Amino acid sequence: MNILFLMIPMALMLGIVFVGIFFWAAGSGQLDDLETPAHRILNDNQRQPKQ
Repeated sequence: MNILFLMIPMALMLGIVFVGIFFWAAGSGQLDDLETPAHRILNDNQRQPKQ
């Protein structure tokens, strides 16, 4: 029973950290365009090789 007094606050702090990281990532624009990286691999053959 005593372990609950340790585990519950640790779980809440970890959850708050993950939510904070998510909002930081969303605010800095890292989640704006999810389609372009997936389509970029299909167009890889159209690039000209460097000489």
